[in-house]
Amino acid sequence: MKKTVLSVLALLALLCGSCDRDAKLVEENIANAEVQLSALLAQSLEGEQVRIPSSYRDGQVRFVPTRDWVSGFFAGSLWYMYELTGEEKWAEAARTHTEHLHDIQYLTGHHDVGFMINSSYCNGRRLKHLTEPYDTIIVNAAKSLCTRFRPEAGVLQSWNVDRGWQAKRGWACPVIIDNMMNLELLFKASLISGDDTFRNIAISHADKTIEHHYRPDYSTWHVVDYDPATGAIRGKYTAQGAADESAWARGQAWSLYGYTMAYRFVRDERYLQQAENVVKFLFAHPNMPADLVPYWDFDAPNIPNEPRDVSSAAIIASALYELYGFTLNGEYKELADKILVSLSSPAYRAAQGENGGFLLMHSVGSIPHNSSIDVPLNYADYYFLEALVRKQNVENGQVVVDL
Repeated sequence: MKKTVLSVLALLALLCGSCDRDAKLVEENIANAEVQLSALLAQSLEGEQVRIPSSYRDGQVRFVPTRDWVSGFFAGSLWYMYELTGEEKWAEAARTHTEHLHDIQYLTGHHDVGFMINSSYCNGRRLKHLTEPYDTIIVNAAKSLCTRFRPEAGVLQSWNVDRGWQAKRGWACPVIIDNMMNLELLFKASLISGDDTFRNIAISHADKTIEHHYRPDYSTWHVVDYDPATGAIRGKYTAQGAADESAWARGQAWSLYGYTMAYRFVRDERYLQQAENVVKFLFAHPNMPADLVPYWDFDAPNIPNEPRDVSSAAIIASALYELYGFTLNGEYKELADKILVSLSSPAYRAAQGENGGFLLMHSVGSIPHNSSIDVPLNYADYYFLEALVRKQNVENGQVVVDL
């Protein structure tokens, strides 16, 4: 009996020690983010107009216009700082940056309106119960996204093919795995408006992506080109990966996150199984590094002498916490925790006062386009903060992600 009591006490001590470490990891990252993002926020508000920080290169913060696909992530990071700290100054700053994106609700030129509005307006609505005009803007943005739905193919077209580098590829209706992320806007717009059209389009896109985007090992092609008139597959390619047949790391991250999120709204077991199969691919892959921060492509030709992509790691960690909430599979939480520990280390997290105010170093935008290689990226910070929010919810026994 005495041995049993001592064993229980030892187990409780171990668990308490683990809880303390978890809490300290979150708290220490919040304290660090308050310093870094305060500096970055100050730079964003210099001058007469709000500026949107995107990256930091050659000693300069890089800013983007509102129509850039990453334009909502800094507002989203500010919303997450409010959620993590409860301090109104972050909510006020988040509203300023969110409402700067007002006209995105009418953007029909590309699919990324989902990224832009969900990270900004949808977080503001969730955290501060902002309804009007936030509800109207969210629904209008969903309508804009739906103009890209191609009924015969059953998918949302990602890119236009009449301009830019995409026009040189010979595509007719390119759909990228990234587009799974934009479905969250449609699901939320459906709940807000009561209009199932948004939800039905999202489900159609998710179903077609399962059918056509995945290889037998549950890695994903980056681009599937459809015939918009017949729905036939014209070809499968990459745009940002090492090769058409390779597993571009951020694409695998979008894949995991996208189906975990879709399960949140639809509760279709196929989506949950798809997400779990992607996890198996990711963490059984021989080229996944020991610290779980992927190379930019799992099949990049010069591994281990290839850039890591911190943005992929942050997205994967955030998705794993939500997946843990659905399954209670402790392995998913352990993997997410390990990623956060890695990202919180000096190898990936910038020292205070450095990196232009961004939190994380060593992300990759697109190596084939020679764009944003080994730099901080605002979406890496966004998903890192989101992962911290979700970890905090897990540790506190709260719902990991609410609608």
